[in-house]
Amino acid sequence: MSSPATSSKFAIYGAIGANIAIAASKFVAAAFTGSSAMLSEGIHSLVDSGNGLLILHGVRQAEKPADKRHPFGRSKELYFWALIVAILVFSVGGGMSLYEGIEHLKSPAPLTDPTWNYWVLGLSMLFEGISCFLAFKAFNADRGDAGFWETLRRSKDPSVFAILLEDLAALLGLVIALAGVFLGHLLNNPYLDGAASITIGLLLVGVALFLIYKTKRLLVGTGVDDETVDAIEALVRAQPNIDQVGPPLTSYLGPADVILALDVEFAHHLASEEIEQAIDGLQDVIRAKYPEMKRIFIEAKSLSSRAEA
Repeated sequence: MSSPATSSKFAIYGAIGANIAIAASKFVAAAFTGSSAMLSEGIHSLVDSGNGLLILHGVRQAEKPADKRHPFGRSKELYFWALIVAILVFSVGGGMSLYEGIEHLKSPAPLTDPTWNYWVLGLSMLFEGISCFLAFKAFNADRGDAGFWETLRRSKDPSVFAILLEDLAALLGLVIALAGVFLGHLLNNPYLDGAASITIGLLLVGVALFLIYKTKRLLVGTGVDDETVDAIEALVRAQPNIDQVGPPLTSYLGPADVILALDVEFAHHLASEEIEQAIDGLQDVIRAKYPEMKRIFIEAKSLSSRAEA
């Protein structure tokens, strides 16, 4: 069975390959038909291709080991590049689609044979469907019994949720483009093509704003959910020779890299060597249940001089 990290990389490779092929076909169709919605979809797919490469670059940078200049590793590289992706979706994908749609409403291109559009849209839906399936597979890897929106809200891995949202937006954008082309010819109304392009732009702007909101919180620093914090505190309190425990402090450095700080008061009768052993045992217990807690710092208040481990 492949790991979640491998599944997410596979989904990224699938998205990049699909989007490059789809973008080329859309631009060819737009050149032959003059369709604004098709041109917007081509821009969307091209931006998605570049975004996939940026996310992949972020994943590889985040995997680099810690060094003297990066003592906590470089896991947040992924969050930085995910934020760049969100900005590109907003400015290039959404902005260009809105611009093309408005320009098409001002000067609509005459309607031509839509056969090219239908072929390209059909093939695009097929390839985007495959890419979306791979993204859903990676998204569901650690989903458990949680619902889709709850999992999306709690996900801390942009290599999964960013690719999935882009694929879903791409599929919905294809449906909008298809509707614009079909209704435009059915009603002999070239303005519907421009309206479809504007709708696609608004869709991309909405997705981009959500990605910016998610990645900004991760980049600035966010802790684990309240349920996990309470469970960690209960786990610590359940250990022997512990009198008091302060609220656990956590922060995500990466999707599976969390820093944990604990303020613990051990029983006063313990000797220094026993406290050191208790700290090591406490770290082992926490990591056994929460392997993402890669760095655990414990301040032992029962020592005359505070110890950190």
